[in-house]
Amino acid sequence: MVPSPLALLLALGAAATALAEPLRFVDCGSVDGRIQEVNVSPCPTQPCLLHKGTSYSINVTFASKIESQGSQARVYGEMLHVDIPFPIPEPDGCKSGIQCPIQKDHSYSYLNKLPVKSEYPSIKLIVKWELVDDQNQMLFCWKIPVQITS
Repeated sequence: MVPSPLALLLALGAAATALAEPLRFVDCGSVDGRIQEVNVSPCPTQPCLLHKGTSYSINVTFASKIESQGSQARVYGEMLHVDIPFPIPEPDGCKSGIQCPIQKDHSYSYLNKLPVKSEYPSIKLIVKWELVDDQNQMLFCWKIPVQITS
């Protein structure tokens, strides 16, 4: 028996959905925006296993509640309620998939990379990712648990 094209499309769609499953995240203070979805790839399960020497793709879909000329990302590793800055290659949100100026009531896909350096310790922690507007207010802020591993 040959499967129908519809059955094949449904199977492929289910497989693609399984690979790009949105993450469960904690909103940590999105004031000027509303997070619709957070994806870290690859991260099939939580906590995300982040392998040293690897770079991970970040995709956040959010809706802006304000207008802003620009945006800046800040990333932290949170350990024992202390935020330790985590450098990313491109902190400018306008160079990370967002069409600037940011318009009120528009949705945006923020795209960036999270490089995990080889010298980072093997540890469990919380990644906290913020994107702030011109007034230093949070367009979004989310947290996920991760484990850095060799």
